[in-house]
Amino acid sequence: MLDDFMVRAALASLGVAIAAAPLGCFIVWRRMAYFGDATAHAAVLGVALSLTLSLPIFPGVLVVSLIMAITVSALSGKGFAMDTLLGVMAHSSLAIGLVAVSFLSGIRIDLMAYLFGDILAVGKTDLAVIWIGSAAVVALITVRWSGLLLSTLNPDLAHASGFNPKREQMILTIALATVVAVAIKVVGVLLIAAMLIVPAATARSFSRTPEVMAVIAGIIGCFASLSGLRAAFVFDTPTGPTIVCTAALMFLVGNILWRSMASLVIKKGEANGA
Repeated sequence: MLDDFMVRAALASLGVAIAAAPLGCFIVWRRMAYFGDATAHAAVLGVALSLTLSLPIFPGVLVVSLIMAITVSALSGKGFAMDTLLGVMAHSSLAIGLVAVSFLSGIRIDLMAYLFGDILAVGKTDLAVIWIGSAAVVALITVRWSGLLLSTLNPDLAHASGFNPKREQMILTIALATVVAVAIKVVGVLLIAAMLIVPAATARSFSRTPEVMAVIAGIIGCFASLSGLRAAFVFDTPTGPTIVCTAALMFLVGNILWRSMASLVIKKGEANGA
């Protein structure tokens, strides 16, 4: 079954979607969207480092993404506005990575595959790395769910309850770097942040509890991945961008439905009150 490239592509997209869903919820709740973007952009530098040292792509991207996330966390609040710091770090790391790749001699590299993903080229080894990384992220977030949620809602309450908000922030940082490393083959470094944010943002309108939001985000992410993969096959479009376009369309339709339902409820309440 895994000899079929479409099956491998579908499984790879599902693995990334499942890991990105709960992590994306925390990114939306903490308003860390640009933080995810900065970490993802640093992945290009990790690709260059891996190719230079003749290492697999995954460990190089993981290490560089982790360093970027830790650096941004350490510098925030020390004389730099967070949005300014993230802007500088995100675009600088992407530019440095692209320049570093251009200096690689004797190595053929498809830069577009790393920028926008090449999910149809996912092999069995890539698939194993994606699912192991995704399983690790889901397990980590599940085990630390209470601490992460309390630290997100109220750091003082989390500290009083025995949780260390800085430690929980570091756990999120590690999870984010891992998702970036496993997702680079699926949607590329420029679109990873979209797979984190869009399903979670879509699920937010239809959720009453954080747990329900994480589950709905996972369902939306999986549906967008499979639908986008199918649409890319039918219309012969780039797979990674098509998956993100499908997720964005679901966000648009979801918000229209939610606003329509809210409007009907308000009108019904006004009619009953009259």
